[in-house]
Amino acid sequence: MLFNSIEFLIFFPIVVLLYFIMPKRFRQFYLLICSYYFYMCWNAKYAILLFFSTFVTYIIGLLVGIISKEETDRKKLFLRKVFVGFGFTLNLSILFFFKYMDFLISNLNIALGNMGAPLIHIPFDIVLPVGISFYIFQALGYTIDVYRGDLKAEKNLIKYAVFVSFFPQLVAGPIERSANLLNQFDETHKFDFERAKNGILLMLWGFFQKVIIADRITMLVDNIYNHPQYYEGFAIAIATVFFAFQVYCDFAGYTNIARGASQIMGFRLINNFDSPYFARSVVEFWRRWHISLSTWFRDYLYFPLGGSRNGNKKSCRNIMIVFLVSGIWHGASWTFVIWGALNGLYQVFGKIVAPVRKKVYQKFNVNEDAFSHKLMQTIFTFCLVDFAWIFFRAQDLKTAFLIIERMFISFNPWIFFDETLWQLGLTQQEFMIGILAIIVLLVVDYWHYKGKQLRQILSQQGIWFRWSCYISAIFIILIFGIYGPGFDANQFIYFQF
Repeated sequence: MLFNSIEFLIFFPIVVLLYFIMPKRFRQFYLLICSYYFYMCWNAKYAILLFFSTFVTYIIGLLVGIISKEETDRKKLFLRKVFVGFGFTLNLSILFFFKYMDFLISNLNIALGNMGAPLIHIPFDIVLPVGISFYIFQALGYTIDVYRGDLKAEKNLIKYAVFVSFFPQLVAGPIERSANLLNQFDETHKFDFERAKNGILLMLWGFFQKVIIADRITMLVDNIYNHPQYYEGFAIAIATVFFAFQVYCDFAGYTNIARGASQIMGFRLINNFDSPYFARSVVEFWRRWHISLSTWFRDYLYFPLGGSRNGNKKSCRNIMIVFLVSGIWHGASWTFVIWGALNGLYQVFGKIVAPVRKKVYQKFNVNEDAFSHKLMQTIFTFCLVDFAWIFFRAQDLKTAFLIIERMFISFNPWIFFDETLWQLGLTQQEFMIGILAIIVLLVVDYWHYKGKQLRQILSQQGIWFRWSCYISAIFIILIFGIYGPGFDANQFIYFQF
């Protein structure tokens, strides 16, 4: 069930209505039923995997919780590690089988083919369950928190199961921390008009990002990236820039709809994006992009590896490990590995040259607070991130290198002055709507970057102006959103991860 579907627009109001009218003691079980129904709308049989991962981590949490972290008995402390290791092995094995088995077999077959050996054939198709990486990481995060003693093991299976499967953020995040979300299911949520209004506004902003920007510009991106041999120069550059906004609006749109839906019911999900394209360095970009995953890798991988405590060399090593793992987490393809490696290398290189850059700035009296300097840093960071997106979007490495080659093979600025732009996958009208929508996105993100919230600004205006904006936003989404038989109902990009 997609957020941008009629089914969800019927499903969600019914869920909210029944949630608020039923007694509190039934709400956790009710949310669990709703969440599993929501998930089973894609493929009912894969709900078994969701429950299995939930049950395993629930039992592991109980077993680990029985043995205190301060326990002095070495055997018991060893058992804690065995329990956690077993839980990780089981869950990551499931993830590996469904997400990476095809990738492993295909690469083994290439090697076997080169040696003239018989190829490996899998007698069945492996279909990737929707959202498996998200809910497994959320469950494993809970296990680590219990192991570290940061959280008491949850004894209520229903409550824990709702935490893992909570339907707004189940299939594409944010990857919630147990310390933030788990205890919210014990709270008594009463309907609050102001909270519901803010939640609806957040959902509307998410729909704007998804159906007006992402689903529109994806037609140009898909046309060029699926047939790069027919395009060159600025045509490919435009598609590459558009993809940066497509992937952002698609994923941030999902997150905002999820956060808004949760807020209406009284739940607070973490903000997964914070104006990432206004970042002035790749390090800052990753503090603002997919925040729930970035902090997950920071807390559960980077810090345990040693973080930056043991000098620059090991810090650089740990950064590369984190981003290589992040790349492969996103997809079973060498393109994702390269994408992760590039983002890691950007940060390692920045760390290495930081002392030199500081001396250069001092020697030439560079004013780092000047608007022009900040603007150049932002543009340069966007170019680095956008270049890496080529590997994220390309079908394979061969296509990625072809795209890069054809982007620089020609200098053709005349496409901005003839009618070539309208032949890239969007009509002139659709292209201009996309550009205007991106400008609106950047203006709103800039306000957020400066610490201003659009909803707060609107709340300070007169009632007639506020409601004119609300109603206009709904009509803009209905009129200019991508719908109808001429277009596919695009699922969210991050569903595949």
